[in-house]
Amino acid sequence: MQFHEKLRALRISSGFTQHSMAEQLEINDRSYQNYEYGKREPDIKTLILLSSILKVSLDELLCREDYLRSHGVSADEC
Repeated sequence: MQFHEKLRALRISSGFTQHSMAEQLEINDRSYQNYEYGKREPDIKTLILLSSILKVSLDELLCREDYLRSHGVSADEC
């Protein structure tokens, strides 16, 4: 799963709309939509805020385990 797919799934499972996420991040709706559509990626400050809003770790938000698995590395090896 890629970041933008994970972001969308987490938002939906948390019961937020794209508009409510944009409001909490203090950005316009289109900017947030670009994150979910994979057209742009948020900066580190926004990533930290997203993980806080969605109540997940940065590792989960950034699909760290999926990335490591796709590169043949166990999370325990890191």
